[in-house]
Amino acid sequence: MQQTIRQMTEAITAALAPMEPSIYLYGSAAQGDFRPGWSDIDLLALTPAPMTAHQAQTLLTLRQNLPVIYPNATYARACEGAILPLEALTNSTPLTCVYWGTSGQRITTGYAPDVFCLWQLHHGGQLLHGPDVRDTLPKPTPGELHQGVAQHLQSILTHGQGARSLYAFGWLLDTARGLYTVMNNAVIAKTAAGEWALAQGLCPDAAALRLALAVRRNPALMQQEAVARQAEGLTPAIAGFADVLRRELLARGIRA
Repeated sequence: MQQTIRQMTEAITAALAPMEPSIYLYGSAAQGDFRPGWSDIDLLALTPAPMTAHQAQTLLTLRQNLPVIYPNATYARACEGAILPLEALTNSTPLTCVYWGTSGQRITTGYAPDVFCLWQLHHGGQLLHGPDVRDTLPKPTPGELHQGVAQHLQSILTHGQGARSLYAFGWLLDTARGLYTVMNNAVIAKTAAGEWALAQGLCPDAAALRLALAVRRNPALMQQEAVARQAEGLTPAIAGFADVLRRELLARGIRA
C-alpha cells in the first residue's frame, strides 16, 4: 500500500508539472486501518492554479494507467479522491476537477470534499507532497459533522441490508462511526469505532458487531460459508443499530 501511495504521488505530481500540488492522504490508510479488498486509499490533491484540459485528461485515467508506469502498483485501483484547484475549494469557484470514486471517474466543476474528508485532513491527514495549505481549508463545525452523519444515515436506512459482501458488515461499522462522531464531535477509523461501540454497549446485536469487527480485521473470513450466510441475514441488526443512531441525532434536534 505504501509503495502504491508513493507511486501515485509521483505520478500525480508529474502530470501536474510544472505546478507544485499539495497532496494529502486521509481516511483508513492514514488512520492505520487500511484493509486490502475492503478499504480505499483516499487522496486529495490541491493545485495552486487551474489544470489544463490535457492535465485533467491524463489524471482522469491515472488509476488504470499507473500499473503501466509502475508494474508493481498493486493498489492503484483502490485510490479514490479528487484533484482540484485550491480556489475551487476555498472560494467555491467552478473550476475543472478530477474525481475518482468507487464506481468510476469523471471530470467535473462541481466537486467539493465532504465534511468528513475536511475533518480528517485537519486531524491526522498526511501531507505527501507540496506546501501544506490546510490552514486555508474550511474546518467543519460539530453541527456540520452531525448533519453529515444524518445524511449518511439516510443511505444506511435506504440501502443497509444483509448481503454476501463485506459491505453488509460495513453498514454496522459505518453506524458505529456515525455514533462516535455525534457523541464525540470527532471522526475515527471504522475498526476503532466498532470497538468503542461494543465497549459502550450501544449495538442491540452485539454478536453481529463483533463478527463485523472480526471480518474487518480479516476480510478472508468472508470466504467461509457460515460467515457469508450470517452477512446475508444482517438486515435486522443493521436496522436496529441505525435506530440507535437516529435517536442520538434526534436528541440533538437533527432529523434523519
